[in-house]
Amino acid sequence: MFYIIGLGLSDEKDVTVRGLETIKQCTRVYLEAYTSILMVQKDRLEEFYGKELILADRDTVETQSDEILHNAATEDVCLLVVGDPFGATTHTDIILRARALNIPTRVIHNASIMNAVGACGLQLYNFGQTVSLVFFTDTWKPDSFYDRIKENADLGLHTLVLLDIKVKEQSDENLARGRKIYEPPRYMSITLAVSQLIEIESLRSTGTLDPENTLAIALSRVGGGDEHQRIVAGTLKELLDHPKEAYGEPLHSLVIVGKRLHHLEVDYAGDFAINRQNWRRVAREVYRCALD
Repeated sequence: MFYIIGLGLSDEKDVTVRGLETIKQCTRVYLEAYTSILMVQKDRLEEFYGKELILADRDTVETQSDEILHNAATEDVCLLVVGDPFGATTHTDIILRARALNIPTRVIHNASIMNAVGACGLQLYNFGQTVSLVFFTDTWKPDSFYDRIKENADLGLHTLVLLDIKVKEQSDENLARGRKIYEPPRYMSITLAVSQLIEIESLRSTGTLDPENTLAIALSRVGGGDEHQRIVAGTLKELLDHPKEAYGEPLHSLVIVGKRLHHLEVDYAGDFAINRQNWRRVAREVYRCALD
């Protein structure tokens, strides 16, 4: 059997009981180590699970899946992923590869940012499409995310924006020369994300991401408890001007608030506002939310 097991969002203790029991029975345990990160080191996971973990980077998961699936038809093998197994298309792909090899598969779910985002006070059923925001370069500034945000905004729906991470990436020069030299890990910050959104708004000029009149909520290390988790709410302009250190450590996510905004959402998220008075003013005057 080939298992994909979600580890949740925080540390070694977030694994489910079913997930832990399955890990202990597997002959090989792989840890996917590039679509997201946990808040603990690999050795703490190994100590808690009682198993040696084999790190599986992008190449292993995407192009060398046969290594992971080797003998999985006759023994139990698992791939551990941060969050929930279906939070990344990579994991769907490896399940399809296993099925093509007639290997039985099973998924053990866990919490992910897709449902834990509710911690900011916005109702999950008011969210539309989730989008990813990548690091811009001098020559590459993809803006297709803007269309998805606008589609959500036109329906009054919130948008969860997942911020880019770069783990085990090669520079163009090292990639061209075939040198296995990797750049240090990089995690997109809230400040950079907001600046990129505003840059594309300046080009599109539809008002979808008007810095002064668009409410947004920044999230950091959701599920990590009071000592790690950070939630900050405000207009895009307020988030851009806010001190970078106030957002906490990565991973970061960002929510663009939709116009179908309930007064309870305003009240709950208002507890995280940089300027509560302005938060409520924009909600009332721009979002037309009926407040007491």
